[in-house]
Amino acid sequence: MITRRTFLVGTSAAAIVLALGGAAVLHDARPATAQTITQAELLVPPPLGDRVLGKDDAPVTIVEYASMTCPHCAHFAETTFPELKKQYIDTGKVRFIFREFPLDPLAAGAAMLARCADKDKFFPMIETLFQLQRQWAVEKPIPHLLAIAKQAGFSEQSFNACLSNQKMLDAIQAEQKRATDKFGVNSTPTIFVNGKKHAGAVSFEDLAKTIDPLLTKG
Repeated sequence: MITRRTFLVGTSAAAIVLALGGAAVLHDARPATAQTITQAELLVPPPLGDRVLGKDDAPVTIVEYASMTCPHCAHFAETTFPELKKQYIDTGKVRFIFREFPLDPLAAGAAMLARCADKDKFFPMIETLFQLQRQWAVEKPIPHLLAIAKQAGFSEQSFNACLSNQKMLDAIQAEQKRATDKFGVNSTPTIFVNGKKHAGAVSFEDLAKTIDPLLTKG
């Protein structure tokens, strides 16, 4: 269980993990059981609320569960998401929801920083964290994360306060547990397109093949 000040007790990822009593993984990695779930169930907002791009009445809703230290998530963010945003989200066809599913303590810390940023800076910060993942997901992550956070308007004081926010961390873990128990999420990225589950990084072409038929219905 992650506790207050986890991310302030050391300057390396190893120190962070040791501070947690060796808990390197934050979720219960049970086999996934849910494949297709109801939209109503999936779209119940998590404790911290949802971060959303796109029109509320878009015919297709995509929910992504991602871990900030996951290389496959970074690959999706860099190669698939820009085209998805351009062709589907910005054109009103897709509503996109990003949810945190941290696979390790460092990923949880990065997710908390994005949540602590001003709401309109959430997605730009997520994008930056994925782009610079190889720089901060390292042995000594704190200086690199602080530098990124300062670009988003954090001071060192607000950076430390964010990473000490036990209530926020508990909320992220609560949603992670719900995703595992109810939706069968046990890896990242896991993407739901109108409730249909896709585990693993998905190419834009494959995603388009799933989205396009849904746009012609009704």
